[in-house]
Amino acid sequence: MKKSDKMKRTPKRVLRLPDLDYAKRSVLNTLGSLASQRAYEFGIDDFVAWYCSEPRLAFNKTVVLRYRLAYRLELEARRLAPAAINLRLAAVRRLAYEAADTGCSAPI
Repeated sequence: MKKSDKMKRTPKRVLRLPDLDYAKRSVLNTLGSLASQRAYEFGIDDFVAWYCSEPRLAFNKTVVLRYRLAYRLELEARRLAPAAINLRLAAVRRLAYEAADTGCSAPI
């Protein structure tokens, strides 16, 4: 096995903006509707802003769950509908799955 093959399989622990942007673009390209693309982009951008503001978080299931809890409480305090909250969180889940599929992070 080549060293380059081994490096491709090892997921990154901390994702940087280019990694997140690549995964975001991949998710958005799978959506057919412009309205869905806008909604997912908004949800992903909120997550990326939160993720980058936290010090050295590894991108894994624990971080996604932590974000989900904090974000849900914030959105419920703003009295958003459960469907709106779930749509934004679905975007983050898709981002996590895409990052895992492309090797940017460990499977979530």
